[in-house]
Amino acid sequence: MTRQVQIACDFATSVSARLAGEDVPAYEIGDQTFADLQQRIAATLAFIGGLDAARFEGGEAREILLRPGTPKERRIGGQAYLLSYGLPQFFFHVTTAYDLLRHNGVEIGKKDFMGAY
Repeated sequence: MTRQVQIACDFATSVSARLAGEDVPAYEIGDQTFADLQQRIAATLAFIGGLDAARFEGGEAREILLRPGTPKERRIGGQAYLLSYGLPQFFFHVTTAYDLLRHNGVEIGKKDFMGAY
């Protein structure tokens, strides 16, 4: 479950940074406890919340370079990156973490996953 939370946070951070034209910050993978994961989530939310909304203007047309310098290097437009890559990856890992918690007896439900809307 730890790795699922880490990856979900990494996608939230990296997708937001790339679409805003910012450098992707690096986090250490030292999370060992539930409190560590909560700190990682808080850091992710703080990073995203600290991005200037104006930096996202034109992000849908921004070219995103994935895995630079590797055989899997790929260039993709910002809109496709968000909708076809970033969001599906993020939700896959969030859902997997949620499912692992439920499987292990944590009493959480749809409202915990989706929040208030």
